[in-house]
Amino acid sequence: MRYTITGRNINITPALREAVEEKIGKLDRYFNPNTEVIVTLSVQKDKQNIEVTIPVKGSIIRAEESSNDMYVSIDLVEEVIERQLKKYKNKLIDKKQSALAFSDFFMNEEVEPEDEIRIVKTKRFGIKPMDPEEACVQMELLGHSFYVFLNADTEEVNVVYKRKGNSYGLIEPEF
Repeated sequence: MRYTITGRNINITPALREAVEEKIGKLDRYFNPNTEVIVTLSVQKDKQNIEVTIPVKGSIIRAEESSNDMYVSIDLVEEVIERQLKKYKNKLIDKKQSALAFSDFFMNEEVEPEDEIRIVKTKRFGIKPMDPEEACVQMELLGHSFYVFLNADTEEVNVVYKRKGNSYGLIEPEF
């Protein structure tokens, strides 16, 4: 795998780079050798964060972990990604184009039957046109962490969501 390791508010020491490549390298057996792994290490106050993104055709495998120790965060994120891969193996491989990104070992590995994803509730609601700021206000009034709305400017369905640090995000479709 090819690694792109960056740091925010932290210097990437050779020991950190080695720890990331060693831990995330355990996932090597699941991917082809030319798979890119994007790792971002960051420090905010007493939190040591790691974010790992692995783009594969048709999908993105992503995990983020935090702890008081960067090495613990690295251990945790590797476990999360491995769990995700095993849980969603059948869904990932069902897409024929995605199968090229994974190794033969992963493709042929036997897995336990997974619990099917069950949708237990469906909501229907009218969507009125509004701007993203108004959608944020509506989201706050409802006490939700995200809000789906029709953007009055673009006439497309958008989503606003709460981010860490009392900020908001906007998701817009891309065609």
